[in-house]
Amino acid sequence: MFMGEYQHTLDNKGRLIIPAKFRAGLGERFIVTRGLDGCLFAYPLKEWEILESKLKELPLTKSDARSFVRFFFSGASECELDKQGRIMLPANLREYAQMTKDVVVIGVANRVELWSKELWDEYMDKATASYEEIAEKIVELGI
Repeated sequence: MFMGEYQHTLDNKGRLIIPAKFRAGLGERFIVTRGLDGCLFAYPLKEWEILESKLKELPLTKSDARSFVRFFFSGASECELDKQGRIMLPANLREYAQMTKDVVVIGVANRVELWSKELWDEYMDKATASYEEIAEKIVELGI
């Protein structure tokens, strides 16, 4: 399980250090793709295969399903850790996530999320304001 929040910086070649605590769980090779809310999702290969099989079951006759699958898979890239624990983030993914320099790397159970620091700060400001309200709704669902 991935958890925690770490601050890192993209170098001028687009490389990002993956926190040491996440490297073993992600493995030497893993998948990074466009996520939701403007971030990137990173999945260990095993988790990616589970997600891939679920997405393959979506009905091709539904426009929303086709759109989501296209968006999700077209942005996917297999990344490999170098000897310093860095990955090369493709330019299209850096652009999507508005990453230029400062990056926040967070653990979210079965995946890692990569955020530009600016977008993460904005997200946290909004989320913090409604955290208790969201918690109440989740409890009402029986979680």
